[in-house]
Amino acid sequence: MSRKAPTGFTLIEVLIAMAITAFVSMIAYTSLSTVMSGVESLRENTDRIYEVNRALMIISRDLRQFTNRPIRDEFGDVEPALTGGMLARFTLSFTRTGWHNPNGHPRSNLQRVNYRLEEGALWRDSYAVLDRAADTEPQTVLLLDNVDDLRLTFLPSLDALQVRTSDASVDTSNWLESWVADTSAPGEDLAPPQAIEMFLQLEDWGELRRLYALPPL
Repeated sequence: MSRKAPTGFTLIEVLIAMAITAFVSMIAYTSLSTVMSGVESLRENTDRIYEVNRALMIISRDLRQFTNRPIRDEFGDVEPALTGGMLARFTLSFTRTGWHNPNGHPRSNLQRVNYRLEEGALWRDSYAVLDRAADTEPQTVLLLDNVDDLRLTFLPSLDALQVRTSDASVDTSNWLESWVADTSAPGEDLAPPQAIEMFLQLEDWGELRRLYALPPL
């Protein structure tokens, strides 16, 4: 009685199966890696959009609540209700109303805020009092990082407002680059501008331009 010879895979068949398995695994890993990279990139872009929109929302909220209230700084000097630009101490500094007081502390609803660019980041300073003492410290909040530049221009009056005929946009080429008190006329009040144009240069997004009309006083 003859026995049937045992059957199995040959070495060549095993090598072919291993090669096919390795090829399929490589394709699957590459696809998974691409998907994961896409998800991570989407998450980073979403986070960045949120950060930029949050910073612009805070700036817009503060400027909408601007009020014409000068203050005294920590040196005892009078600061106008709003000052800013290339020649100013801070890129933008002004008094705002609407400072919420949910706990009913004995304080004003007015607040002084500063916006400044330092070490590639946009910062917002706020003070617990309007007229500061020498030891008054601000509460500092990081609004936005990866900022290359922050510039402002100021519309002094509605008479200076011009509109481009080509696209009906506001022409800001004649706006002032600084809004500071005239040192040759000490004690003279500096009236606030009518509007502010803000340029933000971001490392990843390039230049952002925003126009803010100050509330009527």
